[in-house]
Amino acid sequence: MFRGELPLGMGRQDVTLGVGKLAENVLRYIRRHRLLKAGDRVGAAVSGGIDSVALLRLLLDLRQEIGLVLSVVHFNHNLRGAASEADEQFVAQLAQNHELELHSGRGDVAQHAETQHQSTEAAARQLRYQYFRSLMEQARLKCVATGHTLDDQAETVLMRIVRGAGTRGLSGIYPQRNLLQKNEVQLSVDSSQFTVIRPLLGTKRSELEAYLREIGQNWREDSSNRDLRHARNRVRHGIVPRLERELNPRVRETLAETAEIARSEEEYWQAEVGRILPEVWNGGLKKLKPMGGLALALRRRVIRAAAESVGLRLEFKHVEEMLELPAPSSTMLPQGWVVLKQKDGCWQFEAGGRAETISGYAYALAVPGVVQVAESGTCFEILIVPGDAMPGYNPDHVFDPTLLRPELTVRNWRPGDRFWPGHSKSSKKVKTLLQERKLAAKERKLWPVVVSGSEIVWVRGFPAPARLRPREGAKQALVIQEYAKV
Repeated sequence: MFRGELPLGMGRQDVTLGVGKLAENVLRYIRRHRLLKAGDRVGAAVSGGIDSVALLRLLLDLRQEIGLVLSVVHFNHNLRGAASEADEQFVAQLAQNHELELHSGRGDVAQHAETQHQSTEAAARQLRYQYFRSLMEQARLKCVATGHTLDDQAETVLMRIVRGAGTRGLSGIYPQRNLLQKNEVQLSVDSSQFTVIRPLLGTKRSELEAYLREIGQNWREDSSNRDLRHARNRVRHGIVPRLERELNPRVRETLAETAEIARSEEEYWQAEVGRILPEVWNGGLKKLKPMGGLALALRRRVIRAAAESVGLRLEFKHVEEMLELPAPSSTMLPQGWVVLKQKDGCWQFEAGGRAETISGYAYALAVPGVVQVAESGTCFEILIVPGDAMPGYNPDHVFDPTLLRPELTVRNWRPGDRFWPGHSKSSKKVKTLLQERKLAAKERKLWPVVVSGSEIVWVRGFPAPARLRPREGAKQALVIQEYAKV
């Protein structure tokens, strides 16, 4: 679907003032963050939507000023059938109209998501960025520019605040992202050649739409951008506009500024952790010395950094458990790890240890949708049912769909997992709940849970959390069902 054609009677000469100001603002952002320099071979990632088309046109306006070698990059995710093909044709025509080289790739995102047990969004991002990197490895491009905007930044920060995040999470989308893995950083390669840049992070989407209309440039409209089953769309079309109306008309800019502040603070803390970590962490022995003389904020970060150095990502609750652990004693960590607090105050990390886990499983579960789980020998199905149909389902498995993410995950429980069953006074460790049921160890290890974001919302045999149940008079309800595989 095309959008944004120039109204009859409006010529290019009528709109150059507004166009020039926007281009100047984008140029200022590029220079401030040192995203581009003369001679760079940059590919503009163009999907066909407003943001990416505006990115291309602005880089065309700035090409001579900066001295860029510009081309177009398009990746077809094959998710929307004929619409995806039409997007690809639109981008190809756009590149041809401006005599730009086109780099075009495609992948089967749906199949990749299924085989890798990922969400559709994560699978699409992974394949897209793999394609970007392949172009850089072939030296066809130095970097790829994407159309992330100030709106994207604000939405990202808001969603992370709601889900729980420290300054690392509040840093949001970075102006520049390196595609190298940690183990590749030491290789004799110019890491600046493996980057994705975001020149529009300081620009609002409304400014880009006005810009395209002024220059008479059309774009493609993706119908999935209005699908309110996706959390980001609910934030974009409902929550942020309401915050603008009722609390702060500059809420987008305020959230983006929060990300800017958090990034600077995160850089400071990373430098501090880099200075302290070698003094207290023995990576070979996986042993962390006491840090009583350090500020609490720094101790938390050092613990997290030590864990990450052995491939273990800790949440806030795990770090707090370690800090409060008496000596001598131990506690379970994710991924089958155990940490022992020794008499001398040192923490000793042990892989496996006394962990009650096996190699885990995890499957993406669409809303609505169904997935077979080989490890449990059952199928899990998500239904969206009318409110008046709720009495026909077990209330222990009925949820308010607006409180869950548009794609869930079914997996086996992990050490450190917590769940708050309905009708109980507080949350408990899943391990404790299962032990109270006196389940055999083998059965306990495979016990399934359903996760929304980072929160466990369903555990087999336990009632749904009270706060997640539908309100009285709700028009729709979400039902989680498990049944034997046919």
